[in-house]
Amino acid sequence: YSMNIELPKGKCTKIFVISLGNIIGSGIFISPKGVLEHAGSVGLSLIVWVCGGGICALGSLCYAELGVTIPKSGGDYSYVTEIFGGLVGFLLLWSAVLIMYPTTLAVIALTFSNYVLQPAFQNCLPPFIATRLLATICILFLTWVNCSSVRWATRIQDVFTVGKLLALVLIIVVGLVQIFRGHYDALRPSTAFEFSEDPSVGQIALAFLQASFAYSGWNFLNYVTEEVVEPRKNLPRAIYVSIPLVTLVYTMTNIAYFSSMTPEELLASNAVAVTFGEKLLGMFSWVMPISVALSTFGGINGYLFTSSRLCFSGAREGHLPYFLAMIHLKNCTPIPALLLCCVATIVILCIGETHNLINYVSFINYLSYGVTIAGLLYLRKKRPNLARPIKVNMLVPISYLIFWVVLLGFSLYSEPVVCGLGMVIMLTGVPVYFLGVHWKNKPKWVYRLVERVTYRGQKLCYVVFPQEDPSETEPLTASKATD
Repeated sequence: YSMNIELPKGKCTKIFVISLGNIIGSGIFISPKGVLEHAGSVGLSLIVWVCGGGICALGSLCYAELGVTIPKSGGDYSYVTEIFGGLVGFLLLWSAVLIMYPTTLAVIALTFSNYVLQPAFQNCLPPFIATRLLATICILFLTWVNCSSVRWATRIQDVFTVGKLLALVLIIVVGLVQIFRGHYDALRPSTAFEFSEDPSVGQIALAFLQASFAYSGWNFLNYVTEEVVEPRKNLPRAIYVSIPLVTLVYTMTNIAYFSSMTPEELLASNAVAVTFGEKLLGMFSWVMPISVALSTFGGINGYLFTSSRLCFSGAREGHLPYFLAMIHLKNCTPIPALLLCCVATIVILCIGETHNLINYVSFINYLSYGVTIAGLLYLRKKRPNLARPIKVNMLVPISYLIFWVVLLGFSLYSEPVVCGLGMVIMLTGVPVYFLGVHWKNKPKWVYRLVERVTYRGQKLCYVVFPQEDPSETEPLTASKATD
């Protein structure tokens, strides 16, 4: 069971399509309201969307260097573990398993339920219980699909990708028609920068956190570096094309929203694309909620599909119970990892609100990005002679880290409870690491208990530990011994 994707030899097109498909997701249907709310004006919100794409480009280039320098599966977690050691890597893994994946899944599932239910509740918000119940049913169904068959999961991903592309193309085309007809009052320079109150740096930082949720997926590129022929050439090319294109699509989508809605209408909407469709598409307005629902449905499936790969990497390093890395004997699906992610997501569904959850998960995401890119600078100093097929200019990681420090500092200042809670949960991993990983000479009864639980779990889920791929456990590079 592998998340790696084999790319046709000599082709850059495939990696471009993969990177584009993983960045463009359901976040563009969720984040515009939060970005506008924190930015305070139409003009500043559009600037945030453009600058957010630029920051992703800087991060992508840094991750491209790390991906070919440390050719291991597991992404951020593998890089940080290799560079800084077990504790920092474990904290990243801990936060990903408990926060990043489940919270992202919860946000997308809530968006799915809101877009499905909103047409039935046109003059009010869908009931709290109804949205949570539908989101839970969606999570349970897709968990069952991913547990049953890898092929089903990948086919769902392929089919439902069409939904998000249809919705975005429709929004942009209709929005451009509106602009050509002269409907762009909210976009005029005289009104675009009208603020209801003076914007603070902290609120702008939160606007960037909201936008970053839509751009999440840019770091997927480092998962396919091992399969790319001539990554030194093809990987940067894919980044140079895909990131600007995604930025253009997201910016045009927001411009289309403002061609038909005032800022007040957008902020009052619980499902922005549905409101857009109701105002402009008339009898065909039903297309919009269906398209967004398909997009979010595919997004949930994709995150469930990839979460198990991280669990496998963590178990391989001894940072997670080996039970979480086991796969079904016949279907080759990672049932324990999927069930863990499903349960954690349902718990977060019941206690969180969408926009707070976005701030919560985006803060932790940015924290892990910054630590990983700081590792790039540390590795440059610690091992300057290490073979680096891709080597970015030092200004790229330094610029990213300056933005990172400012963003996280002011976000924590503006939302100390939401952002601070994520840090507290991450730090709870410190005692867990020393008790569960670092402490080697545990009492025999602990090992017997773990063995008994693992054995019963194997019988219940009908799973076994997969045979390791030797290529995934090779040393960093052959130069490690001579460096």
